[in-house]
Amino acid sequence: MSRRIAVMGLGQMGWPIALNLARKGDGTETIVAVDADPGRVAGLAEPGIAVTTDTGAVAGADVLFLCLPDGDVVEAMLFGPDGLSARLAPGATVVDLSTIAHGQAVSLGRALEARGLCVLDAPVSGAPAGAEAGTLTVMCGGTPETFAAMKPLLERIGAQVLHMGPLGSGQLTKTVNNVIYDINIAALAEVLPMAVAMGLDPQQLASVVTTGTSRSYASQYFVPRILRGEFDEGYPLGKAYKDLVSAAAVSVARGFPLPVTAAATTTYQMALLAGHGERDKGAMVLPFEAMLGVKVRAPSG
Repeated sequence: MSRRIAVMGLGQMGWPIALNLARKGDGTETIVAVDADPGRVAGLAEPGIAVTTDTGAVAGADVLFLCLPDGDVVEAMLFGPDGLSARLAPGATVVDLSTIAHGQAVSLGRALEARGLCVLDAPVSGAPAGAEAGTLTVMCGGTPETFAAMKPLLERIGAQVLHMGPLGSGQLTKTVNNVIYDINIAALAEVLPMAVAMGLDPQQLASVVTTGTSRSYASQYFVPRILRGEFDEGYPLGKAYKDLVSAAAVSVARGFPLPVTAAATTTYQMALLAGHGERDKGAMVLPFEAMLGVKVRAPSG
């Protein structure tokens, strides 16, 4: 009997993940790709994948991959009135690729295990380009046995597939990775306008911070876009803020001081209060530009 695999959530990450699961398989699996939003499903087609808005198509799946916006959506999909957790095959595995809070990942995982299901929290890093190329980093939390069983599937979507520890460890690792990234962007947002206000040329400055010792993925991705005044390409600020909320929850629960993270959180909050929640993280530079009366831009023309 062929294995039935379902992917729930077909956004920028979910659809290319479904494609790689299908294209790198041996052709014996049944793969179903589901999104409740007709706009997301419109035009999607791939040999070997059944694409649908019907969440009932998940019924009987042996493996369910979730690629959803946040923990509340994950919880509703799994345990709501038409919860997917009750429709899966006995002993099925839920692999949650979404980014959710550590504590919520643990509680949802335990609820799934109580229903006789296996669970991996397996958030990914690598952006849509990594999803398309199948080169994501996948950080997994769960039992060694479940990880071993799912690793061959995860290797279809990721170049680095890592078992980080027990349930919740994948999400905790993703939070750490994202917060470090967020701090990098927040630092750029406050320092670049200061430098321009002091008379430095934005393009020359950009050349230094994208190649010198301060360079990072954050600077190499966002600084060229800031120079062009482009703030609508990446993941929205308002949604990314959840990573800092997750870190704060761990800090409060365990009494761990996170002063630099707290400062970066303030920078995020400034951008959100200024109305930039739908723009990408580079938009954190905008409140600082407004305060100092400068623009970190390349000359037009």
